[in-house]
Amino acid sequence: MPADENRSPRTKAFTRAESAAVHGGRQSRLGITPPVVTPIFQTAAYELPSTAAAAGIFDLLTDGHAYSRLNNPTCDVLEERMAAVDGAVAGLAVASGQAAVTLALLNLCQAGDNVIASDELYGGTWNLLANTFARFGVETRFVSPADPAAFGAATDARTRCYFGETLPNPRLRLFPVEEVAAVAESHGVPLVLDNTMLPYVLRPIEHGAHILVYSATKYIGGHGSSIGGLILDSGTFDWERHAARHPLMNTPDPAHGGVVWTRTGQDLSGPLGRSAFLLKARETLLRDLGPCLSPFNAFLLLQGLETLPLRMRAHGENAARVARFLHEHPLVERVRYPSLATGEEADRVRRLLGGNGGPLVQFEIKGGREAGSRFIEALTLVSHVTNVGDVRSMATHPASTTHAQLPEAQQLAAGVTQGSVRLSVGIEHIDDLITDLTQALRAV
Repeated sequence: MPADENRSPRTKAFTRAESAAVHGGRQSRLGITPPVVTPIFQTAAYELPSTAAAAGIFDLLTDGHAYSRLNNPTCDVLEERMAAVDGAVAGLAVASGQAAVTLALLNLCQAGDNVIASDELYGGTWNLLANTFARFGVETRFVSPADPAAFGAATDARTRCYFGETLPNPRLRLFPVEEVAAVAESHGVPLVLDNTMLPYVLRPIEHGAHILVYSATKYIGGHGSSIGGLILDSGTFDWERHAARHPLMNTPDPAHGGVVWTRTGQDLSGPLGRSAFLLKARETLLRDLGPCLSPFNAFLLLQGLETLPLRMRAHGENAARVARFLHEHPLVERVRYPSLATGEEADRVRRLLGGNGGPLVQFEIKGGREAGSRFIEALTLVSHVTNVGDVRSMATHPASTTHAQLPEAQQLAAGVTQGSVRLSVGIEHIDDLITDLTQALRAV
């Protein structure tokens, strides 16, 4: 028998996001000769070796698995891999992007608290914050990210976090990450950002963001086949320094036997010990509300994540070409695309995104809503879908779909007019995309 047969698998060394997307996640937990592809651990529960071991897991003294609502080996690898891509200390996989937003914010807020949020948001998130959170007794104060100081002006003693989208859907005006992060630090408030539209392209933690959320359904999965969400913790926010503002993190929590989250789990050797914020979210909200990610969906999302850097480059190249084509077309009144920005916004795009303007294009056709409808219905290669983030190109009319439930004032704040069309530009050949757009515009 070879002398080294029982040695642990070698640790794979990497420093770049491209390598992390392929190799991130502790495969060593999967055995002495782990599989190259992370398998699907399709199980609800796990056999526990002893009552003492079971008690250690449930008392947060031991890092382990007991029930897949809380954690699962396939989901573990997804959490750690995306955390490695973004430079976070840990991640938490959940059932959808909406679940990620909900858990990330409710992890800090209770009745009487408030969230300061950008008014440039996806319609479903606006409804969550404005209506559902209000029924929980949590107030949301909407401010324009065009004035980063507005976040500080709206802050009071019960403000628990700031929230925004890095690339608001569908306004596509890049969020001022650095400026709002500075305001957040000065007030002792964590900045939570939804980076769904710009994974890999933008690494918000490098620019001061504290917590990231994703709809992994979109570009992380990339193929429109599975729904999932992720929460990532940068590990940079000092919860104990701002204990008075964040009592849920720093006072005994009756939801888990009176533990104080900033003092719990620090001795765990695995991911559970790296983030007090995510340990609390996992052991209270994920446990009680139950939006856990299916191991099968985690497997599909891992498959997509491996090609994320390649796809995001292709999406960005195609979207830039489409934006230029529409910008020059006589039937198009206005085009929104980050790389077409001017002034201070253009400087921010260059600084944060480099040469990749992202995968989404919004434009308005002369003739308003009726013209937009005729355009969408004339498309053949581009699909009429309310989703984004697929390898396929997709078009939608936000005013009648994703933002239909918003009052008109909030639609306009989000950048939605009656004639707006949003394109999620896929990775097809650019000539075929331009040909389809051209013939659809003729039908207007």
